[in-house]
Amino acid sequence: MMFLCTSFAYSQIKGKVTDPNGDALVGVSVAIKGTTKGTQTDVSGSYSIEAANNTVLVFSFVGYETKEALVSAQKDINISLALDDKLLSEIVVVGYGSQLKKSVTGAVQTIGAKEFKDIPVSQVSQKLQGQLAGVQINQTTGKPGQGMNVRIRGQLSVSAGSDPLYVIDGFPITGNIGQLNPDEIEDISVLKDAASTSLYGSRAANGVVIINTKRGKSGQTNVSFNTFVGTQVVPMKGRFQMMTAEEFAQTKKEHYEDSKLPVPVEFQNPSQYAGKNNDWFDALLQRAPVQSYNLTLTSNKDKLKTSVVAGVFNQEGVVLNTKYNRYSLRVNSEYAVSKKVTIGMNLAPSYVTDNTPRTDGTRGTGILFNAMHTWPVMPIYEADGETLTLFNRFPASTGNIFAYPNYVRSAYEIKNETKQTNLLSNAYISYSPIKGLTLKSTFNAELLGSNFFFFNPSTATSNINTAIPVTAVSTREYTNNVGWLNENLATYTKSINEHNFEILGGYTNQSFRSDINRITSDTYSDDRLPTIQGGINISRAGFGATGTFGGTGTNVQEWALTSVLSRLSYNYKSKYLFTASIRRDGSSRFGSNNRWGTFPSVSAGWVLSDEDFIRNIDQISFLKLRTSWGVTGNNNIGNYTQYALVNNTVNAVFGSTIAPGAAITSLANPNLGWETTRQVDVGLDVGLMNDRFTLIYDYYTKKTSNLLFAVQIPQEAGFANFNDNIGEIKFWGHEVALVSRILTKGKLKWTLNTNISFNRNKVLALAPGIDRVYGLHHITKVGQPFGQFYGHIANGVYQNAEDLKNSPKVPGRSFVGTIKLVDVNGDGVLTNGGDNDDRAIMGNPFPDFIYGATTNLAYGNFDLNIVGSGSQGNDLMVRHLYSTANLDGVFNFHKEVKYRWRSEANPGKGFYGTTVGGGTVTGIERDWWNSRFITDASFFTIKNITLGYTINKSNKLFKSARVYASMQQAFVFTKYWGGQNPEVSSQNDGNGDGGNLSPGVDQFNYPVPRTTTFGVNFNF
Repeated sequence: MMFLCTSFAYSQIKGKVTDPNGDALVGVSVAIKGTTKGTQTDVSGSYSIEAANNTVLVFSFVGYETKEALVSAQKDINISLALDDKLLSEIVVVGYGSQLKKSVTGAVQTIGAKEFKDIPVSQVSQKLQGQLAGVQINQTTGKPGQGMNVRIRGQLSVSAGSDPLYVIDGFPITGNIGQLNPDEIEDISVLKDAASTSLYGSRAANGVVIINTKRGKSGQTNVSFNTFVGTQVVPMKGRFQMMTAEEFAQTKKEHYEDSKLPVPVEFQNPSQYAGKNNDWFDALLQRAPVQSYNLTLTSNKDKLKTSVVAGVFNQEGVVLNTKYNRYSLRVNSEYAVSKKVTIGMNLAPSYVTDNTPRTDGTRGTGILFNAMHTWPVMPIYEADGETLTLFNRFPASTGNIFAYPNYVRSAYEIKNETKQTNLLSNAYISYSPIKGLTLKSTFNAELLGSNFFFFNPSTATSNINTAIPVTAVSTREYTNNVGWLNENLATYTKSINEHNFEILGGYTNQSFRSDINRITSDTYSDDRLPTIQGGINISRAGFGATGTFGGTGTNVQEWALTSVLSRLSYNYKSKYLFTASIRRDGSSRFGSNNRWGTFPSVSAGWVLSDEDFIRNIDQISFLKLRTSWGVTGNNNIGNYTQYALVNNTVNAVFGSTIAPGAAITSLANPNLGWETTRQVDVGLDVGLMNDRFTLIYDYYTKKTSNLLFAVQIPQEAGFANFNDNIGEIKFWGHEVALVSRILTKGKLKWTLNTNISFNRNKVLALAPGIDRVYGLHHITKVGQPFGQFYGHIANGVYQNAEDLKNSPKVPGRSFVGTIKLVDVNGDGVLTNGGDNDDRAIMGNPFPDFIYGATTNLAYGNFDLNIVGSGSQGNDLMVRHLYSTANLDGVFNFHKEVKYRWRSEANPGKGFYGTTVGGGTVTGIERDWWNSRFITDASFFTIKNITLGYTINKSNKLFKSARVYASMQQAFVFTKYWGGQNPEVSSQNDGNGDGGNLSPGVDQFNYPVPRTTTFGVNFNF
């Protein structure tokens, strides 16, 4: 009995934990093995914990090797933790497996959740901006839960998609990751070269993003609660400057005076509008709250590993009546049935509601665009200052030819809501019959049920020049997506002396089906009853794309994919590395004669630092040379592109009888296949001064061929075009990532991570006989980069009669004071289109380089993290100048129009021409796209600043806690003057980013807010 009392007697153990240099380590976890009891070291590296004799203390800290110590009679246990050589021992997730970072021969970059944990945003992609070399992530719109554009190594296509493939816990999902709760993520790996991505075959040309969610950690049970609350605002700096009411009235007055016309009474005294400005854009904005709550439980006891993450995210947008809510749950469990058999299941349901007014797009769709154009002399509220006006219309004598609805009323009254229920799940069984052999079978499923509801009452509209009341319209759309994947993999590892092998083989089947049903009705007798039966008419207009408005019908999309795959990994002494892989895909998307594709890759590496001639160089701690070659594909060509499509709504008349009929609308192509990308990569990984500085460099070159293209065919065929695989694009570039652990000793720690990437592309070929493809304001031309801005080159304003006489002109439309353009072909006549076209490439939407920087400073328990992201040399088209600088005067003006040309004695700044002469004269400046619309959009944005304080001392309430303050989108440094967001890219209807053929267009999208939050993290 005395022995038992001695063995299990509790005593207070204390000590200090230091690094190899003897400096104190702050925040080291000190836990009693096999229990949930633990503490952390304080600012001096000291700890104190009550423990029984013969128990084991476990000391662990990120970046250092875990160490154990037995509690015996001594009361002081001092520990020195050795550095964990991350470059050599870090596990990197690659396709269908993982490898030691030292053994990786492809271009793979991994980022852990701790590196972006306190960035207060709803989407994972926002957290990654500026942190990954070769990955350009732009936030094209500020709509909550939307607007992230991800491009890996600048990949593009004429008409196939360019988004990367997202793989969550081994499951290649069909959509994006916009609705994924970032708190569920453990780490993210980005696969960039063909050797890394080829095992994903026909879906891998755009790169692969592998996301691993949280799992139970060995020997630990942890409970954490993370929350932040904050507010979002649209800063004044960067807003596009429109005229005030007084400035607008003054400009209108001057217009009539310059035109020798009577000044309407409304503009005879501009000072009457002083202090009475109606800022329609600002009236649509609000200070909006955001809040997030996440509870996480991870446990690994005996044979069961479990992780549970429950999250609530609520965000109101900075535009009125915008609300985004996400409720998510993830349960990951794994159970070791025996030493040979393991089973697991992951379930991740979520529910998302999103109501966003029709904000983005041009005159027919976007209330932000339209509000910006509304005359500032028109009142937002009635005389009582509270009731919103219905619409405004000045007398025609003032030049007002449009009816202006009240877009503030539109924001409040138009319903545009989506409710989504999602389920992502995985189940698997793993069996190891003999040493080194693992057999694994998985079944994955993704389900989505979406309910979209749009209602436009009779008292509001998002259109311009539409008088109230309007015809009330309602659209309801129901989407049901079901996808599943079965994978069966065998992995065998074997070492013979110092020869190490791993062989992977697999067979997979994946299927997906989407059912969309939409019904649109209009003409309601009562806006308060927006049911389908409340409308008089059911619209049978064209169905359109998902998420657009109007139309009634059903849309079914299906595809299936069957694959076999294999990979061999070999190394000798972990110094000479070789990997070869192959995948063969059979896809329903491809033509019957071209259904299967083969995607091989090979890669090799040489760990030079293990050679004697490098090992003795003290400054070099690691050096690896690697190279790879491989083939990948892009199957985002649509599901029925290879078939001859039939329109079954074509009717025929026989006598007096209408009979239903059908007609072929496109030609079949049984040879249609995937786009193919062949890529070569050469890389160098360097560690200096015991990895105090680590550098990763990659050079890549790749060619994408067999582009999906609608080839023009003779009209005698009865069709305008034919879908085929033609053309070729070349890509090449350099990527550099540098991690600098500048200060590692003492209380002050400083780490700086930087990256820079140079991506280039050139069109090598298009269809036979075709050397160019036009976008809306762009051209894609053989020998030039993709999607270049195309139009006329502006050359000032005709200053006087002599200047006009001696310069090329537009016949009948060029006068003194109007815009002057460059005569590209030198024939003395300015021509827009046709054989004598004077248009030319006038800008490039792609940057010269992109870059990012992350700095971490820690002093004692305080920490400061700053993340920045930049782009240099890219242009944007200020598309809204078409109307905000419309010199006819039907809209409000850009403020700079004050400095237009008015006379030879008052020429202004030379940017804007005269307002005199009407559309025939001023329309050239507006209608002929020219370089005045193009401006440099280089930027550097401080994406996030976080200041935190960690409480390491354990108590009865919690093990540790952290409080922090954070600012997202803190500062934007740019010369871009067209709007608030230099990352913008949009299309006319506001439903996309313009695509690859027409990128970099600013249509005045939803603003990106500055977000200030305060948060706290508790560990129990």
